[in-house]
Formats: sequence, C-alpha cells, structure tokens
Amino acid sequence: MKVITRELFIEALKEAFLKFNPKSLYRNPVMFVLLVTFLITLIGGFLPDIFLMEQPDAYHWIVCFILFITILFANFAESIAEGRGKAEAKHLRSKKKEMNARLLTDAGEKIVRSEELKSGDIVIVSQGEVIPNDGEIIEGTALVDESAITGESAPVTKESGGDFTSVTGGTTVVSDTLKIKITANEGDSFLDKMIALVEGAARHKTPNELALSTILTSLTLIFLIVMVTLVPLAEYLNLKLSLISIIALFICLIPTTIGALLSAIGIAGMDRVTHFNVIAKSGKAVESCGDVDIMILDKTGTITYGNRMAHAFIPLKVDDADQIYEAIYFSSFDDETPEGRSIIQYLQDYNDKKYSITDYEEIPFTAQTRMSGIKTHDTFFVKGAVDAIIKKAASYHFEVPKNLISITDDIANDGGTPLAVMSHKGIIGVIHLKDTVKSGLPERFKALRNLGIETVMCTGDNPLTAASIAKEAGVDRFVAECKPEDKINVIKEAQKLGKVVAMTGDGTNDAPALAVANVGVAMNSGTSAAKEASNMIDLDSDPTKLIEIVEIGKQLLITRGALTTFSITNDVAKYFAIIPALFTGLIPGIEVMNIMHLGSAQSAILSALIFNAIIIPLLIPVALKGVNFKSQNQQMILFKNMMIFGLGGLIAPFIGIKIIDLLINLF
Repeated sequence: MKVITRELFIEALKEAFLKFNPKSLYRNPVMFVLLVTFLITLIGGFLPDIFLMEQPDAYHWIVCFILFITILFANFAESIAEGRGKAEAKHLRSKKKEMNARLLTDAGEKIVRSEELKSGDIVIVSQGEVIPNDGEIIEGTALVDESAITGESAPVTKESGGDFTSVTGGTTVVSDTLKIKITANEGDSFLDKMIALVEGAARHKTPNELALSTILTSLTLIFLIVMVTLVPLAEYLNLKLSLISIIALFICLIPTTIGALLSAIGIAGMDRVTHFNVIAKSGKAVESCGDVDIMILDKTGTITYGNRMAHAFIPLKVDDADQIYEAIYFSSFDDETPEGRSIIQYLQDYNDKKYSITDYEEIPFTAQTRMSGIKTHDTFFVKGAVDAIIKKAASYHFEVPKNLISITDDIANDGGTPLAVMSHKGIIGVIHLKDTVKSGLPERFKALRNLGIETVMCTGDNPLTAASIAKEAGVDRFVAECKPEDKINVIKEAQKLGKVVAMTGDGTNDAPALAVANVGVAMNSGTSAAKEASNMIDLDSDPTKLIEIVEIGKQLLITRGALTTFSITNDVAKYFAIIPALFTGLIPGIEVMNIMHLGSAQSAILSALIFNAIIIPLLIPVALKGVNFKSQNQQMILFKNMMIFGLGGLIAPFIGIKIIDLLINLF
C-alpha cells in the first residue's frame, strides 16, 4: 500500500511543479481572486505607476511571496489529473490505429489500416486476429471474444445466416475464420460512438461541492465589498492606506484558510482509500463518495465473476443418475476452459467415485459442432449446446427425452446456461452452468441499503435473466437490455433529481457511464478503457468496496466542514481584530472595540498577514488525519465542531495576531 501512496504523492508533486494547471485556479473562487491580486501585486512591484502604487519595499514583496505560496499550494491536489474523457478517447483511438485488416480485392488479399476501410468492404479475420471494424458475417462460424467491449469473459458463437451475424470492431476471433462485410464507415463504428459519448461526458458537482463553492464565493464578495468601502472611509478620515496594504488586508480577510486546505483534505482521502486497495485519481472523487445516494453496477465482472461455472447436474431419468456422472466426467475430461474445470471440480465435490479411460481420442469444440468430449472405438461422451446435441442424437436415431426442453428452458429462464450431455447410449442429462454471483454480495448490498444507498444493476441480459441475478445478488432494482446510452440516461435522470451517483463497471461499454457519474469505480479486472474513464480503480474488483469508501468520504466531508467553520470564524475574528486598530482615534467610540491595542495600522495588517500564513500549515495535520466521527450522531458532531473549530477560530486570531504584533514592534 505504501508504494501506491508514494507513487501518488510523487505524481502530485510532478503535476504541481512541472505541469501547472491554471484551470484549478478559476474552479476555486478564492484561488481565482488570489491569482488576480497576486498578478496585480507582482506587476505593481515592477511597474508601480500602472496601479498608482508607491515604490515597492520589503513589505510589498512579503505580501507577493505569501500570495505565490498560497496559490501554488492550492494547485497541488487539483493538478492530479483525472484524465477521464481525454485519456479514454486517446486509448480508444490508439486501439483503432493498431488494427490492420486483410481486405479482399479483385487481385486477392491486401493488408490495409482499419481506418481505411469503408462500408461494403469485405475482410478476412482468422483465429487470434482482431476484427477491424463493425460488420456482418457473410461466411463462416467462429467463437468471438467480446470481453474488450462488453466485459463478458465467455466467447460468443458468431455465424453467417443466424441470429448472431453482427460483429464489433475491436473484438477478437478465438477460433476458425470469418469473412466479414464492413457496415460502418470511419467515424461511425461502435468505438467511435464510445469516444463521442466519453468526450461529451462531464461529472456533475455534488450538493456539498456547490454549497462550499457558494459559501467561498459569497464570503469573498462580502469582504471585497468591505475592502472597497474602506478606501473612501479611510480617505474621509485622512487615514493613508496604500494599495498594497489594502491587498494584504484583503488576503487576511477572505477565506484563504479553507481554500488552501482543500488540497490537503483531498490528498488525505486519496491516501486513506489505498488502505482498502483502491486507487483514487482525485480527492474530490473520495469526497463525493460521502454524498452517494445511488450505486449503479454492471453485472458481468462486477456483480458476477463473468465465468459460467457448474451449478447443478440434472439427470433426465431416475435410472440415469449414476450414468450422468460418468458421462459428465469423460465429456469434460480434456476440457481446459474455466467452464470445463468447474464441471470437474463440482463433480468431485459431490461424487467420490473414480473414473478411468484409456486409448481415447479428443473431440475438440468448434464453432460449427458446438460440442466437445472424447471417444474410443466403441464409446463416446460429449456435452454441448442443446440443439447441437439433439441434432447429433437424431443422426444416431436416439430418442430425445420429453423433459429435455422443459428442463433447459427452466435453466435459461433462471439466468443459467444449459448444456446437454450425451453418450453412446443417448441423451442422459443436463449441466446447469451459471454466471456466479460474487460471494458475500447480498450482505454487503444490505449494508449499503442501511447507509441509505440504493443499488441498481444495469445489464444487457433479457429481463428474466436480469431478474434472477438481481434477486440472488440482492440489489434494489435492475435495468435489463441496457445499452451504453441507457446507463448514461439512468445516471443523468438521477442527477436531475439531485442525487449523487456512483457507477461501477469493467467493460469498454461502461466507460461513458463511468465518465459521467459523480464517482466512477472501475474494476481492476476490467478493460483499460473502463479504468481510464473512471476516477477510482478497485484493485480487488469488489463492487461493495464502496461501503468503506463512503465512510472515508463522510469523514472528509466532516473534516472539510470543521475546517470551513474554523476558516469562517477565523476570518470574522480577524476582521474585528484589525479594523478597530486601523480607525482608533479617527472614529469616535471605536476605541472600545480596540481590545488588542496593536502597535499601528501597518503592524496590525502585517501581523494578520503573517498569522494567516502560519495558521494554514498548522492545520495541515488536522486536514490529513481527519476529524473523528465514528460512534457519534450528527448533533454531537456539529456540537463538537462548533465548540472546537468554531470557538477556536474566534479565539486564535486575537492571541496569534497580538503575539506577532508584539514581536514586530520589538524590531
């Protein structure tokens, strides 16, 4: 974990000092105002006549230096770039450029770049090659790995003249060879649509972000108005306030404390989530977790493992119970796929009998036969797609059991995959394969529900399969037959209602939704596109990790609230500490408010400026450690914050400024 934290810290340093990000300044109203005042102070130091300033002295350059340090520190956390849309689009584009295609022409095959293909072109794609663009299969049958696009780990059978003739650019042919007619021009493919969706995606600010931004902006404007009114008041009372003094006083009064500490709070959140094996790309992402109302999850690879595994063995006749175990064992004997290994493991867990066979020949799985197994000179054992097994049984004139179709239909309706098992004696049973829900999810989703977070599963499965998985996993609701655009619409509809949305996913088709959600959590087992579009990566691929992250997010929000309380009361206290010192002897009756008896107007301003510079680093440990909130109700947390940070913010400036003023006047 420490390695991850160190890497993030070093990257933050590089970004802050080598890749200064001006956008982070105008996103924060306080920092934007400080940037403007810094430029005025800096230019005024070299060209004082432009701003009608006096010739710069040490006092001038101290103010300028403190401004620069504050701005640089505030840019620290913001400069850890999320990358999201731009990085995702860059990844997808580079993926497209890496693709070559075997184009069929009148002169034979020709190797061309994928971006050169146009609708109507015919290409050949063989085992191990990437399909260069969206198209329709016009000849051949093959298994196609679509995990790079959908996140589904199991290859899909694609063939000409059937229901599954369309293929997507970027997927890989696992077996056999396909002749494909390209159906999309450059810019119109599935990958191009994903690029457009991601580039058009933008994360919405959470209510807490908007509230803090409103507070900071309002306070900054209030103190700006105060400073503007002080100028004519000072002139009327014959009090000479230089422009640099007004700027220094303005810096002291606006909420620079919380403006600067926001970076430290964000970095602290990023560090804490690493202890749960989660990498956060920004502090805001962690803070947003504290406000999450809805968690949207992809199914495959997120809620389920993504690999179909043995769930049950069903004999078609009572007297076939013993035979089915033998047939299942031998039909999966040489099957090295995850499904095949899970069948053998499941069989060994429920049957102690040992089987042996010699002098056998493997029957390999092909996209055409859709079955596999072994055979000897007088026996065979195969398993495969139900319709393929029925067709093979017909070739041997075997009777098809009457309950075969009803059993396999029930399995399909339950969200599983049925495989028929056949031997040289006929069809004797069914294997129930199921995409297994990750262990412990129902309990974890219940815990999320107790936190007030609704869970929504979005999947491309049909409603029956989706309902079965949703019930087993324990999610609150589901959206079936969901396309990438539908996931974005679900998120945006929730955001319109003021909800803060977290999205978890692992496929390239999840990338647009991950980019638009307030919190996008990609599974480490997912595609590079999903990881780049998200603002968090879960190294354990556990979708319920949000429970721990939510607690960290809530702690960050409470810490930010506590420090905001301190910052506001601190600024108010500084106002009532400095202003009386400026106008003592000039305004009748104000002497009674001058309880600090500071040395002079200039020493009062300089003392406040130095105090302002000192208090920020003193509060950094609080920002990094966070405020303890566990086992406390909201009222107790609020009372504690008001007593410690609110009262502390009122008292600290009076003590600190007075001590600094005494030290200044000694010299």
